[in-house]
Amino acid sequence: MIPFKELIDFEKAKEIIIEKTWEMKRVEEVDVTEACGRVLAEDIKAGFDIPGFSRAAMDGYAVIASDTFGANQRNPVKLRIMGKIFAGEIARREVKKGECMQIATGAPLPEGSDAVVMVENTSLEGEEVKIFKPVYPGANVTPPDEDVKKGEMVLRKGDILNPSKIGVLAALGMRKVRVYEKPKVHLYPTGREIVSPGEKKEYGKIYDINSYTLATLLKKEGASVEIHPIVDDEKEAIEKCIDEARGDYIIFSGGSSVGERDIMADVVKKRGEIFFHGIALKPGKPTIFGRVGNALIFGMPGYPTSCLTNAYVLLLPSIKKMARLPLKVERKEAMLAEKIVSTIGRHQIYPVRVEQGKAYPVFKESGAITSLSEATGYIEIPANVEYLEEGSQVLVNYF
Repeated sequence: MIPFKELIDFEKAKEIIIEKTWEMKRVEEVDVTEACGRVLAEDIKAGFDIPGFSRAAMDGYAVIASDTFGANQRNPVKLRIMGKIFAGEIARREVKKGECMQIATGAPLPEGSDAVVMVENTSLEGEEVKIFKPVYPGANVTPPDEDVKKGEMVLRKGDILNPSKIGVLAALGMRKVRVYEKPKVHLYPTGREIVSPGEKKEYGKIYDINSYTLATLLKKEGASVEIHPIVDDEKEAIEKCIDEARGDYIIFSGGSSVGERDIMADVVKKRGEIFFHGIALKPGKPTIFGRVGNALIFGMPGYPTSCLTNAYVLLLPSIKKMARLPLKVERKEAMLAEKIVSTIGRHQIYPVRVEQGKAYPVFKESGAITSLSEATGYIEIPANVEYLEEGSQVLVNYF
């Protein structure tokens, strides 16, 4: 067993990770139905006006506005009804003086007319309609460029596509859109002590948890993730994984400590560069961060709580930067319900459950995934703080 020679400061570790992470440059074309949450890789300008024609903004009658001047409740104007127009239809004739056409909301305005009288201000009498209120030219009419003008910049490179922005693409008739690729992540669980869920578990072994917690988190936050079969803690097996992986991240869970069988650091150092190995952090001290070729390497702790908390505070900011997505962490103050004793000299990530404004500690030990499944979020305890008193105000970072 070889102890860590030096532990890097937690804040410094975060700085190095962000500094060494690049923004995604690769671009792909996807169907707009699959584009929600993706980052736009091109400016989008309108090739035509939207809606592209004058249309009724209300149900009523398409009229020549001057025909309605002077109309009131006592002396309504009478106009001849020359037909009906529904959305998607085009009038076969134009409207002339003394005439009108019944029109539905969204239907194209017929030639000759320049306004719409709301149906509420009319009364139908056979083939005529009484107009009780005058309208001005353009009243209750949506102009051809009301929504978008031809040549207008409607979306910009770097925009995150959401349902309304995808609606804009659809309005422009686009079926495909160019977006930045998702960061490609290869996940390798390591260790002879773990087995895949669904397989028979022998005494002394545990099921692989980390592959599934990490994959779920990273997929949710914008990455493309592939889970690989469990890898032995052997030099040749680790080297083969690194040599064969084609992606932006190679992430190993387990194999980052300093035990006799933990050879991850040696393999990464041989193949590329290690930026740090060991953080003054609890849990998660044995984390490795480096680079081999064009891939960033993370050696995550094997214990489930350590692995997942490190993913939130160290791995996720890197993924977000590469994906060109903002890192949004909801933070709220709460009152600590119980005293917490910390570890001097190590920054601590401590899971808590928030109920009615109080934060309850839920940390059990690094190997217990329920420490996080029962948690609302986590608080950070600086390395120079020995304990937090019950009743003190803490800032909770929500998962």
